[in-house]
Amino acid sequence: MKLVSDFNDFLKGTVNLNQTRIDLLGARVEAIEEFLQESDWHPRILQFIEQGSWAHDTIIRPVDQGEFDADLLVKVRPVDGWSAAQYVKELGRVFRESKRYGEMTVVYDYCVTITYADDCKIDIAPLVADREHQGTLEVCNRRTDEFEASQPVEYTRWIREKNGYSGNNSFRKATRLIKYIRDIKKRFSCESVLLTTLIGHRIEWWDKGTTAFADTPSALQTIMSRLDDWLQDRPDKPKVENPSLRSQDFAELWNDTQYANFRNFVHKYRTWIDEAVEATDRAGSIEKWRRVFGDGFAKGENVKKAEASVTDRARALLRDTAAHLDGLVDTVIDYGVGILPSIFKTPRHQQAPPWPMAETVSRNVQIFAEHSTTKFKGRGHRVLSGEALARGGGLWFDVRINKFQTVPADCYVRWRITNTGAAAMAVRCGRGGFEKPTDGDRRWEGLQYRGVHMAEAFVIRRRDNRIVGQSEPFYVVIK
Repeated sequence: MKLVSDFNDFLKGTVNLNQTRIDLLGARVEAIEEFLQESDWHPRILQFIEQGSWAHDTIIRPVDQGEFDADLLVKVRPVDGWSAAQYVKELGRVFRESKRYGEMTVVYDYCVTITYADDCKIDIAPLVADREHQGTLEVCNRRTDEFEASQPVEYTRWIREKNGYSGNNSFRKATRLIKYIRDIKKRFSCESVLLTTLIGHRIEWWDKGTTAFADTPSALQTIMSRLDDWLQDRPDKPKVENPSLRSQDFAELWNDTQYANFRNFVHKYRTWIDEAVEATDRAGSIEKWRRVFGDGFAKGENVKKAEASVTDRARALLRDTAAHLDGLVDTVIDYGVGILPSIFKTPRHQQAPPWPMAETVSRNVQIFAEHSTTKFKGRGHRVLSGEALARGGGLWFDVRINKFQTVPADCYVRWRITNTGAAAMAVRCGRGGFEKPTDGDRRWEGLQYRGVHMAEAFVIRRRDNRIVGQSEPFYVVIK
């Protein structure tokens, strides 16, 4: 069953960014624009341009205490003698020197990011117009010190055109739902611009007025089935051209492993969505839609059988020794780490911290991870907690406090690495102790043993060796 009214309620109550946040975002962007207009940043500002999911109206509410971000381009005239890096560096200087934004500012390769105390951040990027030829637009890569062609307005026009072929904004709504599946399941990595482009290619002008996009669940089923068919025909990573700039391949945002993982999970979720639509009774359909979207779908309906059976299945696969039965990995890959009971976080072999707790211990400590084929390679691909990974290579773990700040100099970091699963327990004899960072505050861990493993960061104050910060576990699922 399609359950169209339940989808409308689910979008409004769970998926869509609520109006309060949208209004606050608008006020913050307006303040940033006014600040820049009055600042001593040298380039002449021509225009501010919304970019990304905010401009496309596919922005969604953050899940699991995550963040939503908005992209703001500052279109400027070129400055004689300035390199690409200078535009970003000088923009960062202006924000860092301000009393209002100084502590909220981080400078990245292409943009300056302002992170607010709640769950919002705004990326501000210079966009240089007519630098060498009339009509050209270029973003600035600070790391490589190069100008790169860009056509953000044309891309937004393309997305809006695609949505115009669907009924009742169903294309946009289905896009939000697919992004929600990505964020809530954490089963695959796919940057929003790449995901949106892949989705955009699944609808054409001849779809206008057809039943395939008449409502939200129909659009979702159509997009996922067409995307799955396209992916299954391409076992190797294909090219995904930017529709507004053919020379740009968005597929470069993936490595081969991430593409294979995305391909597999789109196939799995396509099957689940088909089964939910084909269910002939309301209760059975809700059960199957909840397998896709979790408990938030059809709130208030007393249909808990599917979730209970999955949780019971996970609990039955656990063992006191943490040498869990092999099926636990597959169950977590299918349903996410959310099905793990709380006792999983504290297996018997895990060591307690040897440092005493301070009077106040912050839980606003975040772990970020990048996958790399070797320990000595440069920057790798960002992975999420609970994302299924193949054996081989490893992860660089890094830690931040208050979402974006580095650990203060008066503190140091220790990592607790906890292995589970039969293979790891047999070889590593129940590894669950504390490790020093490998480089600065970062820790390297190889991906060797099938299982569901955990990494935690502890921030310890130097003057009295007390714990002042602790992260939530970062789950590493090795297939």
